Amino acid sequence: MRLLRPAAFLFLATACAPQQVSVTTPTTPPETGQVSPGTPAPTSANTVDPVPSRVAESDTTARPQWLKARIAAVLAERKRNPLIRILRYDYGGQTVYYQSAPCCDQYSQVFDTKGRVVCSPDGGITGKGDGKCPDFEKNKTNEKLVWQDPR
Repeated sequence: MRLLRPAAFLFLATACAPQQVSVTTPTTPPETGQVSPGTPAPTSANTVDPVPSRVAESDTTARPQWLKARIAAVLAERKRNPLIRILRYDYGGQTVYYQSAPCCDQYSQVFDTKGRVVCSPDGGITGKGDGKCPDFEKNKTNEKLVWQDPR
């Protein structure tokens, strides 16, 4: 068994000895009883729903019956994250309605004014949709927000 030299023993004894540490938290008032202004309170609430980078102009025109039925179907399901949005655009010489995907790798859909699916411009495993309108993002114009899930 090897013995420690007195200097090494003294060093270990002082290094490993319990130290007196005083810990205070921001909520502990100082000894004077006065509380000074500390970190300011947050100025905005946290959200779970993503905020779009820009807000589309609202569409105030009458909604076709097929679109009202789609909105009712979305409201009958559970709330999705991200929220479902329906936007109106001019694309390929016609008015179209874009419905965002409810989640993840699902397709978004573009409908004509009769409610027929034109294409799925994004979503799916590749994120590039069904390939039937690869120029949609670049060539859509005149964006108007028709509806967004209010829940």
